[in-house]
Amino acid sequence: MLHTVNKSPFERNALYTCLRLAKKGSAILLIEDGVYAALADTGMSEKVSSRMDDFKFYVLGPDVETRGLGDSTLIDGVTVVDYNGFVDLAAEHSAVHSWL
Repeated sequence: MLHTVNKSPFERNALYTCLRLAKKGSAILLIEDGVYAALADTGMSEKVSSRMDDFKFYVLGPDVETRGLGDSTLIDGVTVVDYNGFVDLAAEHSAVHSWL
């Protein structure tokens, strides 16, 4: 399953809930303000890094750029995708669950 998270983990619990309930092997795509969870050296970076064996993490590049964040500030192992990559991820997975 592909899980999308569009809320900042510093304002909402959507990512925490996703990480708790998603099945191992799922993909997690951070979009909109959810991209803040992919930043290195934050209160969330350890949580995301520690779950990389369970989930594959992606971040939507245009949302990173829109917020003035560069690729160099992202956690190692998070894959940046563009809109076509988002579509590919949705097509590759049997279902998409959006965490609000």
